[in-house]
Amino acid sequence: MKSERERCIALAGVFQAAELASQVAHRGMADSDATEASIHSLFQIDADSVESVYNGLSGVAVGLRIVAQQLQGTSSRKIETTRYVVSLLHLERKLERNSAMLEKISSGINTSSARLVHYSLLHPNILAGMAEIYSETISTLKPRIMVQGDPLHLKNPENINKIRSLLLAGIRSAMLWRQCGGSRLKLLLGRNRLIQTTQVLMREINAPG
Repeated sequence: MKSERERCIALAGVFQAAELASQVAHRGMADSDATEASIHSLFQIDADSVESVYNGLSGVAVGLRIVAQQLQGTSSRKIETTRYVVSLLHLERKLERNSAMLEKISSGINTSSARLVHYSLLHPNILAGMAEIYSETISTLKPRIMVQGDPLHLKNPENINKIRSLLLAGIRSAMLWRQCGGSRLKLLLGRNRLIQTTQVLMREINAPG
């Protein structure tokens, strides 16, 4: 059984991917370090720990902050991000039962992984490959995630690729959340414990040295 800490990190990964996708849709850009950590998670198949999936705890700093805001019900809550998170968790459960689609995603990621020898994680070629995987798999499941944003940014092919790549990363984190023992019931009933764990993790990231 995985710990509350690991579940919290995985959930932060889902919230982070959703928030970054929303940022790209509305602003045409998002935190590059957080985006790189989320895309990094897609290529971590046999990671040593949940933290290493995001290249360290600081890789989900944005996600942890969003989780704290959402669960505490502060004035800065992001309804749109929450809607994406709910959709990602729902779609991942559908994906779990579709072995052919899981195999297709795995194969596509392996192909893109080989390209990392020549390209960086956020290179347009890598993001285009991830976006194509998303379009051919997750995007065919119902209900589809309808991303809202500025039409100007949503007409940019590179932005669309980044959004789809981030949503695929959100599915990856949703899968990790479930594998760590996460469930809708835990999210509803374990809210206070999740908030406490999130705060501990945020202090750990911000600790000097």
